[in-house]
Amino acid sequence: MDRDFKVNNFDLLRLFAALEVVLLHSYPHLNLPYPEFFKVILNFPGVTMFFVMSGFLISASLERNQDLGVYFKNRAFRIFPALWTCIILTVIVIASITDISFLNVQAIYWFIAQLVGLIYTPAFLKSFGFGSYNGSLWTIPLELQFYVVLPILYFLINKLSAKRVVRTIFLAIIFLLFCIITYLLKVHYDADNFSFNNIPKPLRYSFIPNIYLFLFGVLMQRLNIYKSNLIYGKGLFWLIGYLAISYLIPTSNTTYIFKLLCLGVATISFAYTLPTLSKKIFKGNDISYGVYIYHGLVLGVVVQLHLLNNSLYILVILGTTILLATLSWLCIEKPIMKIKRKTTLTKAA
Repeated sequence: MDRDFKVNNFDLLRLFAALEVVLLHSYPHLNLPYPEFFKVILNFPGVTMFFVMSGFLISASLERNQDLGVYFKNRAFRIFPALWTCIILTVIVIASITDISFLNVQAIYWFIAQLVGLIYTPAFLKSFGFGSYNGSLWTIPLELQFYVVLPILYFLINKLSAKRVVRTIFLAIIFLLFCIITYLLKVHYDADNFSFNNIPKPLRYSFIPNIYLFLFGVLMQRLNIYKSNLIYGKGLFWLIGYLAISYLIPTSNTTYIFKLLCLGVATISFAYTLPTLSKKIFKGNDISYGVYIYHGLVLGVVVQLHLLNNSLYILVILGTTILLATLSWLCIEKPIMKIKRKTTLTKAA
């Protein structure tokens, strides 16, 4: 059987992960309890899935074309145009429904920082929504850090040996080192399960306690794990196994990393189970990034308007977010992706 790397369900999985994050954030900010069905979905943290998939796909992209100019251009094309549009819309929306002014030096500094991916909520925006102008954007700086760290790691391991297997072993050692660092940080700061809230912000929002998931994706890609008979087409088995682990093994600082790594394997397995399913459903369209970056703004507006304590507003958030994400894909991301492909092909030629 021909097991094509590019034939997969990552678009579908990214959308699932993005919607999980939307619901994860929406219920508590609307003062609503999580419904029973979502308590099961909470076992599949979307950010974890994003980081693993990102490592898997971005490392493959870098290995296909090691021109760093092309690599960073592709990453910039994927992240920034949609982000810039989201930031500009954020300013327009907040200025329209609140008395907050963006005509000051602090706002200008903030705006420029957001455009380059240095995401933060300044004091003058703390009164909007739930205290964050768009809480969903906190992972953007992390992804950008991953994009910088990856070619550095590849440069270092390539210097160590010419053999791919040796380089992969060194990468595995680095991955294990970051697993240990993350574990020690959680123990030291007594971090809650599936949370780093007790870790100081500068460290929490750095790549250090988060990159082990990205590197796990890199390792699985380098090992061509998707081709394995234990992975390819075995998504249902990994789903059952992961749920069993989730419910039978209590989550603690000791088991936290192990559980998320199991979810990482299940994610890659699902990507290559009925691998043409995503293509059949979405026809190559991918609104997951738009869902992720816009839902924080939509949720903030709903909270700002005091539309709380009613589950119908969950549907409003989902519907509005999906609409904005669809417009983002059709008007911004898809056209930019076409330009990206043309420039990549031109560079390769």
